[in-house]
Amino acid sequence: MSKKITIVNRHYPPNINITGENAWDLANYLINKHGIDVSVVHIDRHYEGGGNRRVPVGNVYPIKTIYQGKKKILSYLSGFLDGYWLIKKARKLDHGPIIVMTSPPLLPMWASMLLGKRNRNWILWSMDLFPEGYAATNVIGYNNPLYKFIIKQTYKNAPKKLIALGPKQRDVLHKKYAKEIDSVVLPCGVFVDQHKTNETPGWKAYPEKIYLGYAGNCGTPHSPAFIKAVIDAIDPETQHMVIAIYGTKAEEIKAYANNKKGITLLNSIPRNELHHVDIHLVTLLETWTHIAVPSKAVSSVCSGATILFCGSKESDNWHLLSRAGWLIEENDQMKNNVVNTLKSITQQDIETKKQNSHTISVELSELITKSYDTIASWAE
Repeated sequence: MSKKITIVNRHYPPNINITGENAWDLANYLINKHGIDVSVVHIDRHYEGGGNRRVPVGNVYPIKTIYQGKKKILSYLSGFLDGYWLIKKARKLDHGPIIVMTSPPLLPMWASMLLGKRNRNWILWSMDLFPEGYAATNVIGYNNPLYKFIIKQTYKNAPKKLIALGPKQRDVLHKKYAKEIDSVVLPCGVFVDQHKTNETPGWKAYPEKIYLGYAGNCGTPHSPAFIKAVIDAIDPETQHMVIAIYGTKAEEIKAYANNKKGITLLNSIPRNELHHVDIHLVTLLETWTHIAVPSKAVSSVCSGATILFCGSKESDNWHLLSRAGWLIEENDQMKNNVVNTLKSITQQDIETKKQNSHTISVELSELITKSYDTIASWAE
């Protein structure tokens, strides 16, 4: 009889979303490499996100949501209830250890309350951390009684195992649970099933220039001020910037970049074309350090490109990828630092860091495979 495991997440193919694609990549590996019987419980809804289209694998159990609109209060309420029903369904399936991801935001709280109290074998796969993310953006205060209650419930019953985005985030979670948990590191944005195209894409009209790009979500954890600073600092004679952006702050960036020299707005950049951008912009607000670890940084470096990272040097992005990028710290000198950095970057600098990207990509691919194999050993 084959071993079993269940993955629980809001997103899963055929919907396009990076966390759903990570769930797919793990499920696909466990099924094909280890013959594990994988079940996936997810919300049946459309989501505007980045990633590749995938054909679902495993036993798929979609759950209906009560709301798919954009009104914040209703979205928070539906996410709260979605998490409850996802964990209830996974518990009812009784299909081996349950890997609980962190979308919808309070999913780990429900896992702690519904699985941890009963000492069920569950595994936390941390992506963005909530309710910390709500407090980081002032949706709720750190001293609010409701916030304190949710934090207490979330970290009251620790998972049996932990899958963290990086060693720094893992250390933070160990402190929150007040115990060491058997764990693996699994950066988001590295895929076992990853392909590149050698053909120069149509959007790269000036191959002799240095190409910068912002591809992906620009939402609550990200800094539009940094992206605007780069737009202003572009030298159209030697540099060009492509922007393929979505999310809550996307329209602000599009409006700012529209009709500016040296800037091209795109609908999307497929992952197999990411390496045609020389330098990818990545931003994470200081208050979101360890709460989120942007996958675009990892996927950009693993494609063979480099990054210009605006965020804390204590973050997992910089800890794992610093050899392949440049750091802009979030402070009063950010604009000047952007200007000076872009002026100083040469083609030789880019080539050197691209070589480092290749080395890091190999290291991360080996880490992913090792972590996947360890997760396979957790199946029952």
